[in-house]
Amino acid sequence: MADEHDHEHDHEHDETQVQKVVGQEPDLSRGTARPITVVGNPVLHRETKTVTEFDAGLSALIDDMFQSMYAAEGVGLAANQIGVDLKVFVYDCPDDEGVRHIGHVVNPVLEDLPAGRRTLDDSQEGCLSVPTAYQELARPDHAAVTGQDKDGNPIRVEGSGFFARCLQHETDHLYGYLYIDRLSKRDRKDALRQMAEGTPKYATVPND
Repeated sequence: MADEHDHEHDHEHDETQVQKVVGQEPDLSRGTARPITVVGNPVLHRETKTVTEFDAGLSALIDDMFQSMYAAEGVGLAANQIGVDLKVFVYDCPDDEGVRHIGHVVNPVLEDLPAGRRTLDDSQEGCLSVPTAYQELARPDHAAVTGQDKDGNPIRVEGSGFFARCLQHETDHLYGYLYIDRLSKRDRKDALRQMAEGTPKYATVPND
């Protein structure tokens, strides 16, 4: 997921603004940044495969995903955004209280929210795979995802505000949905226009 401030601030700046970090920062001595796939690439428009092997290859993929996310100045990244057909996402994302959340989820499933927790937030949303475009999109302001960590252990990640949006956005990716797929036809067309007129600040994979 794209940063809510159009990629203008970096992670060093973020650290001066938050009071708390939930999760562990990745070891950036490992991994290699890869270019980002963009809307129209088939891998983004179908459900990805369930991860069944929790091995060194998965750990290396997660390292590459963190590197790729930071290189693109994003706050979340799904595996198919670097062309990998597996259910994995990583995140380094603040919530609305200034808490920084860092981690990864393998085989994520969004929990159904109780009726009393379905308050919608219609803030702007952006996506590294739809570079330079932003649109308002109503999403629940609270979200919880269950899944596994890179070793296969069960985990549950819960968040509110902007972080809740990130959890929903990245899980959507792994089931073949971009945020623009949830927009009206008019807003989707406008997002694609913004993308066509803009120039991404990071490496992307051109569509054939």
